[in-house]
Amino acid sequence: MPDAVKVGFVPFSTASRGLLVVFCDDALKFGAATRKALGSAAGLVGRVATANQFKGKSGSALDILAPQGLKAARLIVFGVGKLSAIKEHDFLKWGGAVAGKLRAGSDSVTIVADLPDGPMKPAQAAALASGVRLRAYKFDRYKTKKKDGEDAALQADVSVAVDEVNATRKAFEPDGHIVDGVIIARELVNEPPNVLFPVEFARRAGLLRKLGVDVEVLDVNAMTKLGMGALLGVAQGSTRPARTVIMRWNGGKKGDQPLAFIGKGVCFDTGGISIKGASGMEDMKGDMGGAACVVGLMHALAARKARINAIGAIGLVENMPDGNAQRPGDIVTSMSGQTIEIINTDAEGRLVLADVLWYVAKKCKPKFMVDLATLTGAILVALGTEHAGMFSNNDELADRLTKVGLATGEKVWRMPLGPEYDKQIDSQFADMKNTGGRNGGSITAAQFLQRFVDDTPWAHIDIAGTAMGAPKTEINHSWGSGYGVRLLERLVADYYETKK
Repeated sequence: MPDAVKVGFVPFSTASRGLLVVFCDDALKFGAATRKALGSAAGLVGRVATANQFKGKSGSALDILAPQGLKAARLIVFGVGKLSAIKEHDFLKWGGAVAGKLRAGSDSVTIVADLPDGPMKPAQAAALASGVRLRAYKFDRYKTKKKDGEDAALQADVSVAVDEVNATRKAFEPDGHIVDGVIIARELVNEPPNVLFPVEFARRAGLLRKLGVDVEVLDVNAMTKLGMGALLGVAQGSTRPARTVIMRWNGGKKGDQPLAFIGKGVCFDTGGISIKGASGMEDMKGDMGGAACVVGLMHALAARKARINAIGAIGLVENMPDGNAQRPGDIVTSMSGQTIEIINTDAEGRLVLADVLWYVAKKCKPKFMVDLATLTGAILVALGTEHAGMFSNNDELADRLTKVGLATGEKVWRMPLGPEYDKQIDSQFADMKNTGGRNGGSITAAQFLQRFVDDTPWAHIDIAGTAMGAPKTEINHSWGSGYGVRLLERLVADYYETKK
């Protein structure tokens, strides 16, 4: 797994000969450790700040080359704004902002984890380090040449100077595994579809066995015996066979109900017979962002040895338009026994999820299920790229997801469900249709999925606007964002994990 920077923790007394990074508030005040690190250069910062009209606002930066009075070759002062307005998620963003200022070949970087009101706490400094790693990630393995002006790969050793080295290292250990999970999810989404197809995706999920995850791969014969006609109907137009992967992490008490996470894994989506337009179809390599998140999440939970039992389930298919592809007007029978009339073959993700949701609900008996899917363009119309759409049959689960979304910055917005929408997906020929038309498209898609969860507490998160191609942020400049790993890991940690 690629990692552009190496991050470690050192005492405040460590000096930098390369790049020194410090923080100030909106009054241009520094903490004691920062003042000591700056020494006589503190006055220089004040003069340069005045000349550049630097006010220390949150997110602003002052870049000083060859600062007089410092051994460091370069000094960056980051503003954090008013101390009273600092939020938990800001530390991660600051780390990302620091990484954004690093130049290719930066060989030595020291970040002083100190604020005007005192040293950053171990968890805060750990979040800062995580932000550095997340922003530094870059997917360029298929480029053999760099164009003029194109950034070369960043390789840097970053030292975060802290007050409590051992405590910060301990705090960063689980955080590092979570970052690894996000990067795994990004890697999967970024891979081209000729490299990452269902069988290869299943193989990569199988690498979780090294962490103690039990991984079961269902092939076409196994799924046929189970009656997964909805999922297999999507896959039948491709020469690449479908797979369903069930990942089990047993870190909790024996017999405890597992938490279940389900991901849509359409490794490439042409739309099938209801083929998409050519413009932008290349982005449909990312139509497996939900499955990528689930694999990244299972890595994070297993690597940090989460004290819960968890199920990760992903349905992996390609949706292609060959002579064997399913047609509008076809009727398929899902694993649940419910029949589905195919109206539009491009409404395929819900068919994949229908069988996987039913499998998990009936075979695994989970405490709850959360599915993630790049499901509808309609959610982009409704929410843009700042929030994922969330639909749920359980108020407690929905409330918890909303809270951890705000804490992590991976925000969700609850959308409505209700029997009034069922009439849009009722069929005169089968139990239901696979699409309810243009109006309320993301809602009717969720309403469809709800028919396959039975009485299990459930939430559906439509990540079509957040998993791929979303606007760049302080902690992500990758096309594939890895959205959902941190959100769901935090849900587990805050509300369901057995405490020590």
